[in-house]
Amino acid sequence: MALTTAHEFGPATGLSCRECGTVYDLGPSFACIECFGPLEVAYEFGEVRREQIESGPANIWRYRSLLPVPANVASKPNLQPGWTKLVKAGNLAGELGLRSLYVKDDSGNPTHSFKDRVVAIALEAARTFGFHTLSCSSTGNLAGAVGAAAARAGLDSCMFIPSNLEEAKITMASVYGGRLVGIEGTYDEVNRFCSELIGDELGEKWGFVNVNLRPYYAEGSKTLAYEIAEQLGWRIPDQIVIPIASGSQLTKVDKGFRELIKLGLVEDKPYRVFGAQAEGCSPVSAAYKAGLDVVQPVRPDTIAKSLAIGNPADGPYVLDIARRTGGAVEDVDDREIVEAIHLLARTEGIFAETAGGVTVGVLRKLVRNGTLDPEAETVVLNTGDGLKTLDAVAAEARPTAVIRPSLDAFRTAFAN
Repeated sequence: MALTTAHEFGPATGLSCRECGTVYDLGPSFACIECFGPLEVAYEFGEVRREQIESGPANIWRYRSLLPVPANVASKPNLQPGWTKLVKAGNLAGELGLRSLYVKDDSGNPTHSFKDRVVAIALEAARTFGFHTLSCSSTGNLAGAVGAAAARAGLDSCMFIPSNLEEAKITMASVYGGRLVGIEGTYDEVNRFCSELIGDELGEKWGFVNVNLRPYYAEGSKTLAYEIAEQLGWRIPDQIVIPIASGSQLTKVDKGFRELIKLGLVEDKPYRVFGAQAEGCSPVSAAYKAGLDVVQPVRPDTIAKSLAIGNPADGPYVLDIARRTGGAVEDVDDREIVEAIHLLARTEGIFAETAGGVTVGVLRKLVRNGTLDPEAETVVLNTGDGLKTLDAVAAEARPTAVIRPSLDAFRTAFAN
C-alpha cells in the first residue's frame, strides 16, 4: 500500500514501537516486525494554544492539532463525537464521602458510548489508506459505533461480535445496514478470527479499526483527557477512575494528560490513575494485587460484557501507569455493579451501562478501603448508556404501585 503524505495525518510523524522504539512510516500496521511489540502514533507538535482549541468546534475536532487527522477533518462526513458533559456529582460525592467528584458522561456521544471517539480517528485513517469496508471485533458498543460511522461516511461495514451479547447492543449494531456477524465464542476468540481475516483475500481493503488501524483508533481516547482538563479550567484532576477492557482507554488518557503537560497547556502536577474491572474478568486487577508485571489471561464470566476481554492487550501498560502514578487496579462483583448503577442513577440522574457500574462500584470500593484520597479532586468515567444493558437491572424494574385512577387509591397506596 502506498505511503501517505505527512499532512494527511496532521502532526503525526510515524509509528513507534512501545517496546523497542523502532520507528515506522505511517501505514496500516499495528505490530513491530522487530519485537512484535504494539505500535503507537508518534508526533512532532508545533505550538498549540488554549485559544486555538477553545475556538474550535464543540466536538473532538477542536483537538485536531493533537491528533493523527488532516486539518480539514471537521468538514468531512463523520459523526463529530465528543465534548460530552463533565457533571459535577455533588450528590454522589456526599454519599461516598468525597470532597469533589465529577462524572465524565460519555453516554452523550452519537451512538451513546465513548467508542465514537476512537472510531472517528480510525475512520480518517481508513479513508486515507483507501479501505472500502470498516470492520471490527467488538463486545458491543464498538460494533454500533463502526456501523454508524461507516454509514455516515458512505463505506461498507462488517462487525464481528460474540453471539451472546446483550440484545440491545445487537439491535443497535445491526440497524445501520452493515453486516453483523455473531461468533460462537468469547471476544478474544472473535479478535483472533479478525486477525486471521486480515491476512486473507476476503479481508482485503478492509480497515479493522481495532486491529490494523489500532494505532490511530487508540488515539481517540486521548480526547477524554483533553476534554476533562479543558472542562476543569485547564487543569488535570488529582485522581481519575477508568474502566479496563483492553486497557487502551486508560493508557491513552494518561498519554493525553502527559501531552498537555509537555505542551504547557496545563500545570505539571502529580495525578493518580485507577483502573476498574469486573471480578468475573479481572486479569489486570489480579496481576496488580499479586505484584506481577505479566497479565494472565482469563475466560470472562460477568454481566459487564463490554469489559469482558480476558486477554487485554494493554494490560501490562495499565499496571505500569497505576504504579507510576500511585494509583491502583481494583474489581467489583456483579452484585456491586448493579448496586453502583442504581447509586449513580439515584444520586445524579445518570443511567450507566454495566461498565459504568464497574467504574462507580470500584470508586466506592477504593474510598471504603482508603486507597483513594477523599479530599482530592476526582473524576470517574461513564463510558456508555444504561439503555444498552437493561437486563442487568430489569429484575428490580417495576412500578412502585399499581392503583386505580383516583386520589383515594393514591392516598391509600402511599399512606405510610
